[in-house]
Amino acid sequence: MLRLPVIAACLLITSPGGAASDAAKGRAIAVDHCKRCHVVGDLNKFGGIGSTPSFQLIAGMKDGMERFQTFYARRPHPNFVRLPNLPRFSKAPPYAIPFTVTEASIENLMAFVKTLKVRDVNQVPVVGGFGRKRQLGQ
Repeated sequence: MLRLPVIAACLLITSPGGAASDAAKGRAIAVDHCKRCHVVGDLNKFGGIGSTPSFQLIAGMKDGMERFQTFYARRPHPNFVRLPNLPRFSKAPPYAIPFTVTEASIENLMAFVKTLKVRDVNQVPVVGGFGRKRQLGQ
């Protein structure tokens, strides 16, 4: 995970200063690439993979925005998310359609996420725990 700070720094250094983010473009990224695994607002509220957190839940985490900003380096994304001018993170064949992100596209995705209703991770019941309800934070 040593690559994460280096890559994040490279993206910030090469970012166009003051470029406005576009929530509509971020929504398009979520539709095209993210909703196959994540529930993303009202786009697919009964979709996604059951073990994958929704965008609303990730946004409600203390480090949620950091997670969105660095998702490309967080498992399982390095297998199929590419960064311009940087080598692949993994030599394994991608199991999802590969796509490339830029600093601008990540900012657009974050602008879209900020339009969603956030879910508090501490208020989401977890099924299991020998018949009793428990919270994710427990």
